[in-house]
Amino acid sequence: MKLGMIYECAIVGGGPAGLSAALVLGRARRNIIIFDDDHARNRVSRASHGFLTRDGIQPSELRQIGRQELTQYPSVIFHHQKVVAVDRLDKSHYELMTADGRTFRTQKVLLAVGLRDEQPNVPGIERFYGTSIFSCPYCDGWELRDRSLAVFADKNVFKLAAEVYTWSRDLIVFTGGEGQLTAEEQKKLNAKGIQIVDDIISGLEGEDGHLHKVRLEDGTLIDRAGGFASPLWSHPNHFAQDLGCERNKNGGILTDEYGRTNVWNVYAAGDVSHIVPSQLLVAAGTGSAAAIGINGDLTNEFFNRID
Repeated sequence: MKLGMIYECAIVGGGPAGLSAALVLGRARRNIIIFDDDHARNRVSRASHGFLTRDGIQPSELRQIGRQELTQYPSVIFHHQKVVAVDRLDKSHYELMTADGRTFRTQKVLLAVGLRDEQPNVPGIERFYGTSIFSCPYCDGWELRDRSLAVFADKNVFKLAAEVYTWSRDLIVFTGGEGQLTAEEQKKLNAKGIQIVDDIISGLEGEDGHLHKVRLEDGTLIDRAGGFASPLWSHPNHFAQDLGCERNKNGGILTDEYGRTNVWNVYAAGDVSHIVPSQLLVAAGTGSAAAIGINGDLTNEFFNRID
């Protein structure tokens, strides 16, 4: 970084949203820096689906292709470090500090930091997550179609089971003894032939990430060939809160159609803002829209300024 350089935009997060925004801004000849510590939300997944022309691609490969495409735009700079602080210096400038102790100044900040998942309380689920147990049926339902599936969730289990039913009729909902289902929801699930198991789960059995059986606390083994789990999510850092960004009804960062938050010069895109649906293609689209908003705002500010 040049001494005293002030970037036009700093992008925090190098997933589909951040990379898409960087592409649009790079093509607009904006001086930007993108921060990525290679800790993607979907890093455990072996394949990503639903992204037109890239269906089935490994998440890491998609990110690598995106980074490679950005190398032809000299105004786009990568810094492979985690951002640990974002501070407002004045109305027009922010300072970002990274884990290696360096600081960077920018006019605008785009938060594309994704979300952090916490899996349901199912012992051993991490061994299968990303291979035979997934969170999004739109992303991975096709690969598990017509199999005997388990549905795990700490909340919204009815909604998840109803969605998964599109891909398989052989479903068992495991509540883990938490009793999240109402009597009406149980009635609706039973009417569709969906079994409900309220017993506590003691573990999962299988090999190489492929689920074979769900083991209950009393030792009962139930055959299942895969499943879906609805994780609890949280923001991966406190930047939005510290900067004063408002939240939407789903708990994401509230933005307009061009990624603008209620805080001047702060934008958001990707899962951290729209929350659902959580898909790569949607995240990339919001990143592109935010970049258009950022570039438009930079242009308007320049032409409205009389030096």
